Amino acid sequence: MTMLDKPNRTAVPAPSLDGGVPRPNLISVEQAKAMSIGDITTAFKDHLNPGQLHFMKLLGFHKVKIESAEGMFYTDQNGRKILDFFGGFGSLAFGHNHPRILEARRKFQDEKRHEIAIAFMSQYAAALAKNIAACSPGDLDMVFLGSSGSEAMEAAIKLAERAAGPKRPKVVYAENSFHGKTKGVLAITDGQLYRADFKLTDNTVRVPFADIQAVEDAFRSDPEIGVIVLETIQGGGGIIQAPAEYWQQLRALCDRYGVLWVADEVQCGYGRSGRFYAFEHYGVVPDVTALAKSLGAGKAAVGAMIARREVYMKAYGTSKTAMIHAMATFGGMGEACITAIEGINVLYDEQLIDRAADSGDYLFERLQALKEKYPKIIKDVRGKGLMVGLEFQDFSQTLPMVLRPVVSVLDDKLKGSLSGFIGALLLRDYDVLVAFTEYNRNVIRLEPPLICERAHVDQFIAALDDLLGRGIVRIVKDFVGSQIGS
Repeated sequence: MTMLDKPNRTAVPAPSLDGGVPRPNLISVEQAKAMSIGDITTAFKDHLNPGQLHFMKLLGFHKVKIESAEGMFYTDQNGRKILDFFGGFGSLAFGHNHPRILEARRKFQDEKRHEIAIAFMSQYAAALAKNIAACSPGDLDMVFLGSSGSEAMEAAIKLAERAAGPKRPKVVYAENSFHGKTKGVLAITDGQLYRADFKLTDNTVRVPFADIQAVEDAFRSDPEIGVIVLETIQGGGGIIQAPAEYWQQLRALCDRYGVLWVADEVQCGYGRSGRFYAFEHYGVVPDVTALAKSLGAGKAAVGAMIARREVYMKAYGTSKTAMIHAMATFGGMGEACITAIEGINVLYDEQLIDRAADSGDYLFERLQALKEKYPKIIKDVRGKGLMVGLEFQDFSQTLPMVLRPVVSVLDDKLKGSLSGFIGALLLRDYDVLVAFTEYNRNVIRLEPPLICERAHVDQFIAALDDLLGRGIVRIVKDFVGSQIGS
């Protein structure tokens, strides 16, 4: 019997020797570390998400067990180093296990400092909030600390709705937006996959992204609109940007109509675009914004809402309203906060925002050259800093007739999706990991750590160039061949 054999749930557990609560069959930390791929697959299928395992198998990702990670690389069970151009959807600004982050956490633990910041004020939560305010332009200086991007965005929407007032409860959001999966922000996340058949709030108004006329029409026609929520760069939508004048006109419209602007910077913020916030590129400041992802420095779950003091005080500025949305149990935890504090210091000490701009420009330049070399394969390259979308042509209608029956047996999400084939083969044949986007099956999302250097870009480009050089037919054949016996 292996460590993952299921216990007999119908049997009466044997009492412990002292007559207390019986001990179930538990896996230890060391046993978890030693789990085989087969054991991991069984546990994932039985206790986590069997449907997700289906997609991991399609891409061949289920064959990899990560043993360690450092800097820009994972190391798998075979000692293979995998270049990380995925970056946990932007969660790994410092790469894996940055030594300064590890040392700060080690010292915190060695000194047995306090964690839960509820009964007493926490010096760590206060210092982190002050640091975030120092990084934020204008009068964005009131901070709420949580544990995820969804939680930060929930806080942002609740604050903005209260500040707008009960007579203006409606919230504008954009097509192809992604703001989280929790129940509140799901109402402004424009993806039917995630919205499913949940009963969501109905105080929302949907407009096209980057269409300022649609925004103005909505503001003018509906005086109940009090809030507009937008990602500065749409991640799940396929790395989609709006021009500078859009954001400048949006700020002017919000001021004219008294609408509060919430900028979702959970993925594009924290230096990834080449500025601390992506909206800084356009010389504008929102009323409320949110950070997460790399705010936890790759070692802690930290999210933050940041609001203008005037807006914050309208929502929660009295003793009667102060506790309506105070920090939750795990908001502002000690070790999470010192991790984030050290992370922000490293971000500036190592000039990683500047590096994101430089490496991002270089990556964009190299990808544009590949687009010119493979115009029938690469449709578009877009992004800012180290948040880049690589869109491929949809080959579903152009594939040679001989291959169409082969591809037809694949999962619907992969039919015509060159990004899935290329992502799978980059990992299998070139030891490179990339990500995908929620709403456009043809886009690969590139969000490597901000420590990414030009040499890492060169390694990625060399792999992609060699793979694309096979041509579409061979890429499809190689991918389909990888599915045999998987």
